[in-house]
Amino acid sequence: MESAGLSMRLFGFLALALVTPFAIGAGEILELVATIPMPNVKGRIDHFAADVKGHRLYVAALGNDTVEVLDTAQNRHEKSIAGFGEPQGLIYIPETRRLYVASGSADRVDILDGRSFAPVRQIGKLADADNVRYDAGARKMVVGYGKGALRMLDPSTGESQGDIPLSGHPESFELEQNGDRIFVNVPTARHIAVVGRTKRAVIATWDVSARSNFPMALDEKGRRLFVGTRSPAALLVHDIESGKEVAKLEMAGDIDDIFFDGERGRIYAICGEGQVDVFRQESPDRYVREARVRTAPRARTGLLVPEEGKLYVAAPAVGSTPARVLVYAVR
Repeated sequence: MESAGLSMRLFGFLALALVTPFAIGAGEILELVATIPMPNVKGRIDHFAADVKGHRLYVAALGNDTVEVLDTAQNRHEKSIAGFGEPQGLIYIPETRRLYVASGSADRVDILDGRSFAPVRQIGKLADADNVRYDAGARKMVVGYGKGALRMLDPSTGESQGDIPLSGHPESFELEQNGDRIFVNVPTARHIAVVGRTKRAVIATWDVSARSNFPMALDEKGRRLFVGTRSPAALLVHDIESGKEVAKLEMAGDIDDIFFDGERGRIYAICGEGQVDVFRQESPDRYVREARVRTAPRARTGLLVPEEGKLYVAAPAVGSTPARVLVYAVR
């Protein structure tokens, strides 16, 4: 009987060991440390930008036609800036202290002073202006817009530096820091377009094995590109030398933002089903899901700020629950 009891206790211990690390690990990996309210913000929320030194977070409240300014030192709402038309992409450039806002229905990019938020300039004729990135080496802004193009802009004057045509509207894109390429998700073409910045042209296209390839993250050191898809819901991993898909993992649905944490070897996939799927990079070609962290309904965008060790996740207003940003400490 003692032997049988010992066996049962051992079995129970092993079963617990197999089950509990997933649940415990979720809280240990991403710990909810604050919630920042966004009063009177209705509708869909799109992308973020951060002023790390100024302890500010900027949130594109697309459905509210505003940009929300949050104080991340005090975890409080600071200001709501109106006058946009479905703001989608944001970027803050600390060298110039300028905030850039791409508005989809207004077909423009607004340049704001990063301290007073006064308008500096508007750049028009950019239909469905969407994601924005900054090429620090070349000192150029890159805006995805229209039925298929990247517009290069002088960040100081807003003057056009030329367009790079694509096969469809660009969603998320990533710039190499130590190379010449831009990797662009083009969902309607079901491929990743590889753009040469010097040639100002598409130099390759890589087919994707699932539809609706919207978010993207780059591990430049590991030579891997991470792409989130919605149909089916999957994390695709591509080798950026060959373009080949080297891994494909199931994940939660309705993804809209994905981030690579090089320090910890993790990928954070923010999914509108109400969770963040966390994947661990065991090698450049092998990945496992490390945790599934519950967030809020329709929370599918956010921002990883490595300098703060924080992952910010936008939770839109649902019913009587107001809009807010969930602040997670990354462990």
